[in-house]
Amino acid sequence: MPKIHELSENLTNQIAAGEVIERPASVVKELVENSLDAGATRIRVDFIDAGLKQIVVQDNGTGIARDQVDLAFTRHATSKINNEHDLFKVATLGFRGEALASISAVSHVEIITATEGAIGVRATFSGGNKKGQEDSAARQGTKITVKDLFFNTPARLKYLRSPRTETMKIVDIINRLSLGYPHVSFTLSNTGKVILRTTGNGNLKQTVANVYGRHIAEGMEEFQAKDSDFKINGLMSKPSLTRSTRNFISILLNGRYIKNFQLNTAIMDGYGSKLAARHYPIVVLAIHVDPLLVDVNVHPTKQEVRLSKEKELSRLITSAISNALVEKVEQTSAFSNLHNQRDTLVDQLEFNLNQDVVNTTRSKEPEVHEEESVFSAPKKDATEEKQTSSGYVNLNIPREDDKYIITKTWDKNVALQQTLTPFSSNQNNQEVISSGDETLANNLPRLAYIGQTDTYLISENNGDLFLVDQVAARRRLKFEQIFKMIAAKKIVQQGLLTPIVLEFGNLDFLQIKDRIEQIKTLGIHLEEFGQNSFIVRSYPTWIHNNIEESIRQILDSYLNLDKGKSNSLFKRVAALQAKREIKGKIKLSAAEGKQILLDLRKTTDPYHDADGRIVLIRMSQNELRKMFKRNE
Repeated sequence: MPKIHELSENLTNQIAAGEVIERPASVVKELVENSLDAGATRIRVDFIDAGLKQIVVQDNGTGIARDQVDLAFTRHATSKINNEHDLFKVATLGFRGEALASISAVSHVEIITATEGAIGVRATFSGGNKKGQEDSAARQGTKITVKDLFFNTPARLKYLRSPRTETMKIVDIINRLSLGYPHVSFTLSNTGKVILRTTGNGNLKQTVANVYGRHIAEGMEEFQAKDSDFKINGLMSKPSLTRSTRNFISILLNGRYIKNFQLNTAIMDGYGSKLAARHYPIVVLAIHVDPLLVDVNVHPTKQEVRLSKEKELSRLITSAISNALVEKVEQTSAFSNLHNQRDTLVDQLEFNLNQDVVNTTRSKEPEVHEEESVFSAPKKDATEEKQTSSGYVNLNIPREDDKYIITKTWDKNVALQQTLTPFSSNQNNQEVISSGDETLANNLPRLAYIGQTDTYLISENNGDLFLVDQVAARRRLKFEQIFKMIAAKKIVQQGLLTPIVLEFGNLDFLQIKDRIEQIKTLGIHLEEFGQNSFIVRSYPTWIHNNIEESIRQILDSYLNLDKGKSNSLFKRVAALQAKREIKGKIKLSAAEGKQILLDLRKTTDPYHDADGRIVLIRMSQNELRKMFKRNE
């Protein structure tokens, strides 16, 4: 066994740094938390090259006394706890005394600090060792510069993500802290370009506007509740404003951003069925509780905490959000908004407009008594009498009724089905669809227009009655028109007399900027315009109503979609725009009604609109006879 020896101070510092400093965002978090604990009301963060080259954090807090600078960079040195009892009532963000020592162990650090009425001091550290100290002119507060992060531990660099991802991690940290401290003014800049600036006036909704953008802040509602142990308040988005991940849910416990699955679930439970599947709200939840009920000393980064009475807190959160939705937001259940999957040929058989191909209709079987059986129906010929007496039915013999699979039109319809080909000659330049969907489309007969009610077009074919929902039909036609234009990339632009300026939160701005070339394929050309803003000078002609709102909803679709699924996105955008343009029923002329019926036969799925809702229903002659009891 190798000889046991004590690790050097430098090595122990680097090991400790591995627990606390995982990436540049960890440095930013620790330094900003120290500034907040120092009572700062203005904090500025600047970084270069995703924080690897340089990070600067400056505040106007109480500062560090000149004789305590060395102690501040020593492990387990802190001014925030004095004995073991203080661990059970931690009221500050940092308390372990590891941040500055861990940061200086893996970088070059310069600190300039001054307390009230005292001469400032400047000190430098590198690789965990102090390099020098001198007097310096400085205002009250602290400015810490971190350069060349992980210069002496290059293995750490292999596990970092792309510069864009590391930048977004830093932005996310500052966003969360600014939401937890709306009374503190934060400024965040990347290579000199400001990407976040909050006012620090204590208005949470104003801070949300600075972080996520004015458009989102205007769509959020306040909520609050309290009991004997907890007091909660915050802002929640309406069910119509969602994102594809939980990353926009911020839980702040006494100002500390935490991750807690059970509390996240409580928030989702508060929305109930008002959210569509895999959609998550934008929520800022501030929880105020006695520090005695919280243990924050369970993880080095302090993002995971242990809570007493967590179930009671979860119930309070759920009820607060649920009550706010009832009082302030009108929204139908998401069960009516679920997108139905497009039926395949097998699933569609019961709805197949040419039902005689395979008729699955079954009449209700009569009750069987001791003196009679199912097969005691009136005899029609000798063949059927033989079938009945033997206790079985020959399914190869057609019958007049609709009780069994084979009908008199079987042979004719089988021959018709066999003429359908997976790829007809006139579809060479069109979207390839499955053989099942093609069969459904080709099975739609030519409908003869009869008239219309307030909502439905009435038509018939071969004695069968068809009711067509005019709104769903028009949406299907509009969807097909827009989708074909986008897929073919033949989009005509219309110039704007007054350009539109779109403001976003910093994270949304970075994501849209990363996909700006993909967005151009829709005919939407965005130009950067100031802080977290884009300007639009023209728009695609397939957008007709409320240009700004339509473009915002399209960009929201990009924020809610996995990168690379452009074809799925095109369909979502086309469906969204079709729904926006076709909002309700209108009075149609007979010519317009006939044209809708003709155009419907040319669509890839004439039975559903783009959201999966049924376009038409068929009532056969047999069903009509039953309704009027003509079979009795």
